[in-house]
Amino acid sequence: MDEKQQKLSLKREVGLIGAVSLIAGTMIGSGIFMSPQTVISSVGSSGASLVVWASCGLLVILVSFCYAELGTVIQESGGEYIYILRTSGPVMAFMLAFSSILFVRPAGVAGISLSFAQYVVAPFYPECPPPVSVVKCVAAAAVLVLATVNCMNVRFSMSVQVFFMVAKVVALGVIVVGGVVMLAKGNTESFQNSFENSNVGINPIGVALYQGLWSYDGWNNLNYVTEELKRPEVNLPRALVIAISLVTGLYLLVNVSYLTVMTPKELMSSTAVAITWGNKVLGSWGWIMSLAAALSAFGSLNGTFFSGGRVCFVAAREGHMPDILSMAHVHRLTPSPALIFTTVISLVVLIPGDFQSIVNYFSFTAWFFYAVTLSGLIYLKIKKPELPRPYSVPIVLPILILLVAIFLVLAPIIDQPQIEYLYVALFILSGAIVYVPFIHFKLCPGMFDKVTTFLQLFLEVAPAEKNL
Repeated sequence: MDEKQQKLSLKREVGLIGAVSLIAGTMIGSGIFMSPQTVISSVGSSGASLVVWASCGLLVILVSFCYAELGTVIQESGGEYIYILRTSGPVMAFMLAFSSILFVRPAGVAGISLSFAQYVVAPFYPECPPPVSVVKCVAAAAVLVLATVNCMNVRFSMSVQVFFMVAKVVALGVIVVGGVVMLAKGNTESFQNSFENSNVGINPIGVALYQGLWSYDGWNNLNYVTEELKRPEVNLPRALVIAISLVTGLYLLVNVSYLTVMTPKELMSSTAVAITWGNKVLGSWGWIMSLAAALSAFGSLNGTFFSGGRVCFVAAREGHMPDILSMAHVHRLTPSPALIFTTVISLVVLIPGDFQSIVNYFSFTAWFFYAVTLSGLIYLKIKKPELPRPYSVPIVLPILILLVAIFLVLAPIIDQPQIEYLYVALFILSGAIVYVPFIHFKLCPGMFDKVTTFLQLFLEVAPAEKNL
């Protein structure tokens, strides 16, 4: 491209309401409708399950404070990728981009789309589980619809996000109110001897935390789109605190409501908690909960798409992915090649997808890189205290959360080793093997030139500059 030619940049179109909707709207997804039974099955009692949900909320609030500082010191899009690149160097950043773009983000998209599909088709198969092929086809259709929405217009995808966030907060509000009514009627059976039969081993607690944290996933989405956020130094910390506090409060109240209506045994045996709750409380209107859960997952999927495409986009802009992925549409100003690429990989992951295993391996990989990111913040606080910091946290906070992240990575492996964890670890390390020849030594530099030129013309895209 000619140096003098005008380059594009993504517009700052995300305000405070959009920012809160992006975080809360992605966090409130399928997890709160699907994970409660796994959490209580792991820890064995209603009291312990509520402690796990509260602990997950507290951990996410504390880690988000650290991300607020990182996002205001390094005001670039890309989340963990850009923070690791600026603090730990290109090899570790490439390993994150490699595993995130080819596994973590697509696994997140596949997991959420599968749960969306299960809730959509559940009412059509009241007597038996729906066929796997039907569920996967509906999931694939949802992925394609949202890929199209996100490629069309940033403002439109943000409007979709705000709408679905309002819808799902209303749905959770219905569950909370229903729980309060049942509590007032004296349904307190689940809360008597609430810590009886609790499992306090390392593995049950680790698995319960993984499942709980899956429901909170999306808290860091705003850090992926910093360059599209209006006044990030003000809106980033503010949106994080508002959104995560709202979600944590709602999750605790919703779990209390589930336990008010169902006994712990009923909760453990339910395949779709929200639908079981709906049938018991709303009777013939129980199908509304199925619709609410589907809408919730759909909104979460939109937020995951919106931020996930940005990781691919920023990594390509830094030279860690093919050039075509760093380009934006000349009229719509959306990173459409990166979004299309994410869509294709997500559809491939969807084919063999199983919700439970996706959650565990997704969480393992994500918390490994959260640990690396937090060690980067500790490095910046010690080595570069002179950097301007509109927002700052005490150094003890990232150290404390780093220790928790190390526990979350190591606990399941030490307590109950599985060969799959080794495969995931080898996949992450394989990023370094790809980095050395293709990025460091630039083998085959012109390999994609003709393909890039063709796709640039076909997709009407051009290189995009940083929006600082």
